[in-house]
Amino acid sequence: MKNLIRVGHGFDAHRLVDREMLVLGGVEIPYHKGLQGHSDADVLIHAICDALLGASGLGDIGKLFPDTDRRNRNRNSREFLVEVHRLLQSHAIGVVNIDVTLVAQAPKLAPFVDAMRSNLSADLGLDQSFVNVKATTTEGLGFTGRAEGIAAHAAVLVEQSIA
Repeated sequence: MKNLIRVGHGFDAHRLVDREMLVLGGVEIPYHKGLQGHSDADVLIHAICDALLGASGLGDIGKLFPDTDRRNRNRNSREFLVEVHRLLQSHAIGVVNIDVTLVAQAPKLAPFVDAMRSNLSADLGLDQSFVNVKATTTEGLGFTGRAEGIAAHAAVLVEQSIA
């Protein structure tokens, strides 16, 4: 049996709009704006899904969960993550670790990081020590700095067992 190590990177960004719920890492965050998207627009989970699918050579989140499919309308992105995890498992691919950076000028996200990590580790069957979430600002630069949107970058390591 041989184990192959693969790395993936994912990115997602969504616009902040009035009167929408803000969900990041499956955590509802109190804020006067939320992210606009077909599903719940959870950029953190979308970036992770893309990173996992990319590392595994299994496409991307848009291919797996297209915004043209009504079943994905307002869908909880944690369901996407669980489905991606099942798909990886069906290809004998395990998640080793995840590192995510949220980019947002506001709101302050540090108080919610532990809950995000807890959700992600539960959904992927990982010990929480293998899931890292951090947040940063762009010091007022760009669309995130103007508080027009939130972005996320995810890096993942997966391992595939080959007979």
